[in-house]
Amino acid sequence: MKLEINKERLLRSIQKAEKIASKNLTLPVLSCLLFETKNGLLKIKATNLDISIIINNKAKIEKDGVAAIPSQTISSFISNLPKSDTNINLELKDNNLLVNTKSSDTTIKTQSTEDFPEIKETSSESQTRVKSEDFINGLNSVWYSSSNSNIKPELSSVYVYKDESNLFFVATDSFRLAEKKINIKNIDNFEDVLIPFKNVTEIIRVFDGVDEDLSLDLIEDQLVLKSEEIYLSSRIVDGTFPDYKQIIPKESKTNINVLKEDFIQSLKISNIFSGKFNQVIFSILPEDKIFEIQSNSNDLGETKNVIKSKLSGDNLKISFNSKYINDCFGSIKSESISLDFSGLDKPMIIKSSNDDSFTYLVMPMNK
Repeated sequence: MKLEINKERLLRSIQKAEKIASKNLTLPVLSCLLFETKNGLLKIKATNLDISIIINNKAKIEKDGVAAIPSQTISSFISNLPKSDTNINLELKDNNLLVNTKSSDTTIKTQSTEDFPEIKETSSESQTRVKSEDFINGLNSVWYSSSNSNIKPELSSVYVYKDESNLFFVATDSFRLAEKKINIKNIDNFEDVLIPFKNVTEIIRVFDGVDEDLSLDLIEDQLVLKSEEIYLSSRIVDGTFPDYKQIIPKESKTNINVLKEDFIQSLKISNIFSGKFNQVIFSILPEDKIFEIQSNSNDLGETKNVIKSKLSGDNLKISFNSKYINDCFGSIKSESISLDFSGLDKPMIIKSSNDDSFTYLVMPMNK
């Protein structure tokens, strides 16, 4: 293998691939990036057996070859090269990768490629094309609501399904639930899928900022996402997502409209005294035009904050875990939000005041 490549292009590809490489003690080659030259491209491959990636890079290739290179070593080295090193020459000699730039000559020991798993680039006729920005927005809006536990795999995942001309992204850990609806044309071929939570964060990282269409494909037990330069395949969860719509209240008995930043600031103050369970108490008195957030700690003290807001409906006093509430604000872009309550022991629904594409449900805390 012998080639010349732009340093910034190579670094971007390595940084996308390196976190997918696994620290697997029984199969050390998985901690490597596989560099393979083929058809005038440098293909950088990585896998942890749960998610795999291939990144195609344009390069001046003199000789084809393949090398397994420790991911942390090559990433750290190239990211610390001076800006004046705009191009990099790579050459494989005697199981060593020779890296030559304007400022340095370096030798990196490689590993045997024999045990590196084969990553097949496959496709079917039932591909669906979506804008990368839309798909990543959908995942970004809900992934944090997935369960961190693997006891119920369907809850430690993001559920993506189609309904007419919309893609829905849903995640829940049974204490809160996030749903994002994105209008996408021509999704007739899309099949419902459960993407493992850990893989979702990698998909977001890899495709965030990619300004082009993605091809989505379901092949056996893998979800395949492809852009012009990137091929990524993720294991999918074999299971059934709960019928979540039945827990979303059909009517509201108490409603609050409040500026998002005012609500966030009040929660920050309340969190100081909310204790290890992050408990905050909402006192809602529409007739008196009072929306108060209270928290108290035996060790630290207590606080009460009244927030300016528009109120309607029944009086209500109800408790929530403030951490669950805080998690959703990055998914709401509007300045004002709507809080809906259906009574004691019923979940709170948080939405943008002028956009119904995102719905966030939080279960109340037991006193």
